[in-house]
Amino acid sequence: MLFFMIGFIAAFFAMEAMAWLAHKYMMHGFLWNVHRDHHQPTGKTLQRNDLFFLIFAIPAWQCIMLGFIFDSILSIGIGFGISLYGITYFLFHEVLIHRRFNWFDNYNNPYFEGLKRAHRKHHEKREKEDGECFGLLYVPKKYRKA
Repeated sequence: MLFFMIGFIAAFFAMEAMAWLAHKYMMHGFLWNVHRDHHQPTGKTLQRNDLFFLIFAIPAWQCIMLGFIFDSILSIGIGFGISLYGITYFLFHEVLIHRRFNWFDNYNNPYFEGLKRAHRKHHEKREKEDGECFGLLYVPKKYRKA
């Protein structure tokens, strides 16, 4: 159980760094054509940008599957840590920030408000250059209110 928890917690927190790097250097880099419709909405329910979940879902599934095949509790923990980050990303980014699903209407939380401010700052740029706030869970101090 210890190895499961180590893998689970480490993977969850490492995913914030991985998401930041993927967002800045892949989505706002050579994969901008896939990410563009997130910054320049087309009005369609599904966006090409939604394909990015595979970047993290496939390794999560592989870690879990291979962990069961080779009896590696650490690998299973890593897979579930990545999966929890994916669920968190979906709930925070798609539901709370972009309101693609109207599940939570009445919340008054300083952390979520700072998160929304940082994300709005990110979306001020409709092109791939000169962006900021590429992460999801970490809110820079300048977007948090005392």
